[in-house]
Amino acid sequence: MRQLTESVAAESEAIGLPRMQLRPMREDDVPVVAGIEQHVYPFPWSEGIFSDCLRVGYHCAVLELDVITVGYGIIASGAGEAHLLNVCVREEFRNRGFGRALMAHLLGLAAAAGAAVVFLEVRPANTGAIRLYEALGFQQIGVRRGYYQATAGREDALVMRRAVDAG
Repeated sequence: MRQLTESVAAESEAIGLPRMQLRPMREDDVPVVAGIEQHVYPFPWSEGIFSDCLRVGYHCAVLELDVITVGYGIIASGAGEAHLLNVCVREEFRNRGFGRALMAHLLGLAAAAGAAVVFLEVRPANTGAIRLYEALGFQQIGVRRGYYQATAGREDALVMRRAVDAG
């Protein structure tokens, strides 16, 4: 996957297209990432939560298009499994393959960390994300009742799982 990403980046740069880059999140990315989070989600993570994720060593990544932060993702790995904690693409950049690229990167990080399986939770109403996860091989394995904060109390989460490719 890394070779493909590098090849696409080189070709895009050669013909003058914007350059996509996936890289580790840094502390100075936190205000921008938290700003995207606040714009997209009704109950967003705070800057402090993102900083804590960096501090404890979760795999945190940002996706940039030239100098614009398009999206980000956070995955925690340990004991042979990984948990996708947060993944988001700015609304104006959705349905253009950025979410798929970000997910492929995060799955690669999970594989490199020795995870055999990845879990995630998603709101049932987030049909776009569910379609992407299913296209990437995730399957629903359960429901967590009252998992998410919602305007009218709590909302359930679908629990999804996918095996991690070793290669």
